[in-house]
Amino acid sequence: DQWRGLDLDAVTKLAECVAECQDQGRQVFVLGNGGSAATASHWATDLSKTAEVKGKAPIRAISLTDNVSFITAIGNDLPFDDIFSRQLENLLEPGDLVILISGSGNSKNLIKAAEFARSKGAKTAALLGFDGGRLKDMVSLSLIVNSDQYGVIEDLHMGIGHILTFYIKQRA
Repeated sequence: DQWRGLDLDAVTKLAECVAECQDQGRQVFVLGNGGSAATASHWATDLSKTAEVKGKAPIRAISLTDNVSFITAIGNDLPFDDIFSRQLENLLEPGDLVILISGSGNSKNLIKAAEFARSKGAKTAALLGFDGGRLKDMVSLSLIVNSDQYGVIEDLHMGIGHILTFYIKQRA
């Protein structure tokens, strides 16, 4: 039986980490490839806009999948594996949070971004599928959707983003 349920403790820890970034004025970077790139973009929008509470500092969430000009400039001049780590070179500060979203957990550009983030003192979290791949052991917090179906994995990753957004919006 592949499905053993969603790790709600990991969801809670991720929500607390995002809330801590908000309280400390830290940035949250979200990244992924393919369908996970769309999820990363959606998460950044929801955390930046939908989770806002009047009178409270907004979350500074940025999707590294959205700047097509920068991504293609990097991909043209450097290996494609650098598209996220190179963006982080410009933006990342110690204490920021990097959230990597991947079905397989084995994308080289995400692995390189996780390594870079750790080397700069950032917090790292990953939303993964299958068995978590290489990323599960490279990040501070991994949340694995225990399925081998990309559609199920991607849908639950999006759902987790909505849960986090609701949590941030509702907290006092």
